[in-house]
Order: sequence, then C-alpha cells, then structure tokens
Amino acid sequence: MKTKPFIKWAGGKSQILSEIRAKYPAELGKSIKKYAEPFVGGGAVLFDVLNNYDLDEIYIGDINRELILTYTAVRDNAVELIKLLKNLENEYLSTSDKARKELYYINRGHYNALKSGKSANDNIELAALFIFLNKTCFNGLYRVNAKGGFNVPQGSYKNPKICDEDSLQAVSKALQGVKIICGDYKNSADFIDENTFAYFDPPYRPLTTTASFTAYASDGFGDREQAELARFVTEMSERGARVVASNSDRHPLKVNKPRTPVFMQVTAL
Repeated sequence: MKTKPFIKWAGGKSQILSEIRAKYPAELGKSIKKYAEPFVGGGAVLFDVLNNYDLDEIYIGDINRELILTYTAVRDNAVELIKLLKNLENEYLSTSDKARKELYYINRGHYNALKSGKSANDNIELAALFIFLNKTCFNGLYRVNAKGGFNVPQGSYKNPKICDEDSLQAVSKALQGVKIICGDYKNSADFIDENTFAYFDPPYRPLTTTASFTAYASDGFGDREQAELARFVTEMSERGARVVASNSDRHPLKVNKPRTPVFMQVTAL
C-alpha cells in the first residue's frame, strides 16, 4: 500500500505534487540517496519520495513540537495510537451534533493541557488528540494563540474519518528508519551533503497584507526569517545538495551562484 499524508495541513502540496515532482533531480534514487525535508508539515512530498525511491537516509523536521510528536508516535507506537483513535472516533461519531460540539471542545481543552505539560508518557495520547482535532476542526487548520494554545473551532464534517487504520499502518512502516527531528530547519545542516535532495517548504510569505497565515507555532516566521532561510538554502546548494524551495511570494527569489537552488513560486492552498 502506498503512503499518503495522514493529516491535513495548510499549504499542503498534494494538489500541486506533479509540479514539484518535475523539479526532482534526475539523480534521485541513483547517486542521490538521501532526502531532507526540514518543514515537513503534512508530508505530501515526503510520502511521494518514500513511495517512489529507494533511499539510504531520510531526515524530516519541523518546529511544531506536537506535529513531530505525532509523526514519532505513528512510527514507533502505531498500534496503541490506532487504539486511542478508534475510541475517539467511536465516541464522536455515535453522538448527536450538539454532543459532538461539546466533545470537540472538551478534547481541545485536554489537548492544550497535555501540550503544556512535559511528561513523555502523554505523547501518544497527545498524538491521538492531534489527529482527532485535525480531522474534526475547521478546514484542518493548525493555529495557535500567543500562549501556544490550539484555538481552531470545530468543523462541520458529517462523518469525518478520524482513524484510517490501514493508512496509519502503511505510514508507520514507511517511516521506519526515518530521522524525525523537532527543531529549527538549520538542524538539517548536519545531515545535508552533496548526496542529498532537500525540499524546503516554509510557512508562506502572504500574497497580500490580509492573507497572512503563519501561526503554526507561536514564534511566527516573518520576513527576517524568510531572508535567513534563503541564505541557508543557497549555502546548502553550494555545498552540493540538490535543493528545491517553494513559497507564495509574488517575487521569486533570484540567486546567482555556480550551483543555484530551484525556487518555486506557489499559491497557498
């Protein structure tokens, strides 16, 4: 069974995957046997690479701690995670619309309580709630307030698929051996070398002054961070890595270097 993203994610690349795939280096799976995605998000490109190429090493990362805990739980504790999700799904789908709304906000509150805690024992439950909220919240958004609390309201899905057991099992199998890191994209510098294909998909620069959505984490990702990332991407490219980077800016970055990264201009989905 081929893998696919197991969560929705703002800016996910499933709908434009063919365009990104056209930018893959010809050497991928041949002389290039490593893949890095430091802003993994929903992982559409990651899973496309996993489905189609036999690689030696794969690195994924994100600054969103709960997202990374969820990837780790799927990889390492799929059986227990699926059990919790089935319970959440059965409870949610077997009740009235009014009770569903109450249950959603109870689970959201519990998620935020776990999120603010430090106990590793809660990580699988937190991951289950992360997936539950992703499948039942408005448009699958992940947004936090200034204090880091998840604050997306309930969505209006009639029968959301909260626990896709077959998909989660396939993803768990595919993620075995994948290096999963929570932290800044710059951590990938220790992994990326001349044998690496790296894809960078940061929180978008807004197309307009009213279209900004960068609140995947309370720290934000503004113009200064975008400029720092552009320099980092160029450094990785000069190192010999094959690099593709995407953003929503109306003015694509232009870099005149001996080996230049490919910059894609995309529209936020």
